[in-house]
Amino acid sequence: MDSATTYDELKDAITRAYPDMSKQLQRIARFALEKPQELALGTVAALAEATEVQPSAMIRFANALGYKGFSDMQQVFRGHLVERSATYRERIDQLRREQATGQRAPAGVLHQLTSESMNELGHLEEAVREADLRAAVKLIAAAGRVHVLAQRRAFPIACYLSYALGQLELKTHLLDGAGGMLDENLRSVDSSDVLLVASFRSYSPDVVHAAQTCSRRGVPVIAITDGPLSPLVEPSRVCFELADDSSKPFRSLVAPMCLAQALVMSTGHHLAEKPAPQPRTPRKARP
Repeated sequence: MDSATTYDELKDAITRAYPDMSKQLQRIARFALEKPQELALGTVAALAEATEVQPSAMIRFANALGYKGFSDMQQVFRGHLVERSATYRERIDQLRREQATGQRAPAGVLHQLTSESMNELGHLEEAVREADLRAAVKLIAAAGRVHVLAQRRAFPIACYLSYALGQLELKTHLLDGAGGMLDENLRSVDSSDVLLVASFRSYSPDVVHAAQTCSRRGVPVIAITDGPLSPLVEPSRVCFELADDSSKPFRSLVAPMCLAQALVMSTGHHLAEKPAPQPRTPRKARP
């Protein structure tokens, strides 16, 4: 197995190898994809402690991806960090948060969440490709109806998208599965429609089921999720993979909500740029 030489290649390699990895190696894989900057800068011992595995598991993880040793794999993550302009700012912000006092007080909590949200938005712009935004906007604008589904903590994203796209005078349908009727509602989704879903670890089974069902029927699926290991990647026509730290007890919706707003606003611009339909010229009556 040839080892990856770029970060994107390494992400793909981890995604492909993940299903066949042991539980310990899968834990390291999730950590690597969710916190690449920490894997790039940490020692084997510190990273093993953070992922709650033995240090030898870190070596096995690198070997499973075709590297002779952990440091060889870590160099790829470090190269990715060098390419990013915000590296030192993020490290300074991290130190400031660690040194902050009174984190349990309301002002301290607000300060911590504000700092984390700023970093999250910085990652968002890096994670979202313009080509994916354009493709999603075209699908939404051309759809006969936009069906939106999200559950649990992602539910506010679906509510906003359903409301805001409706304000653009697009036909929208908020799927909620009330009364166990989700499968019945999915039958009304046509191939000329679009299904827009959002889900993060631990993924909602209903959302994954809906995406897979609609994809098999030829319905374009647009997904907002948390990384290449998400079960929403495979059935999606367009998939936005936003890094989401699953180790946090309270995970932010700042980045996905910002992305949702960008989708709505971009769709609005796209619709405004479309030429208005020309009125038909009435035929002259024959003499």
